Amino acid sequence: MLRPAFIGASIAWALALPLAPWIAAQPHPRPLTVASLYAVYILGSGICHQIPERSIHLWGHQMPVCARCAGIYLGAAIAAVCSLAVASRARAAREWRAILAAAAMPAAISLLYEWTTGDMPSHWLRAATGLPLGAAIAATVVSAFAPVRLDANQ
Repeated sequence: MLRPAFIGASIAWALALPLAPWIAAQPHPRPLTVASLYAVYILGSGICHQIPERSIHLWGHQMPVCARCAGIYLGAAIAAVCSLAVASRARAAREWRAILAAAAMPAAISLLYEWTTGDMPSHWLRAATGLPLGAAIAATVVSAFAPVRLDANQ
């Protein structure tokens, strides 16, 4: 039950992120639409710094999360969708730690570069560094909720 909920939530959140600035750009949005728009930005503020200089702007409005977070959530949604087509197999915790560490490397390298040089890469590059991390996290979560097979032919 939790696996489909996680997959659905991952997809819905990834869709809400670009949809929020699109709604904000509309001349006369409906009150319910405005309420949902604020909800997305408020949720985004709880999980991201939302610094305008580090955020992608669509339709003249800032996304609810920074570029790197947007990449993480897009990667998670992609992995969640892919998990529907691919049977997950059990992995040892050690394997998952190695996968997560490898997936975090692009974001860590980008962050280290920013801290040491003071130069910020493009928003799209920052988003790209978050994709593998989001995908690995989603794969880990989806795998944890996958049904356990008890047959001997695994």
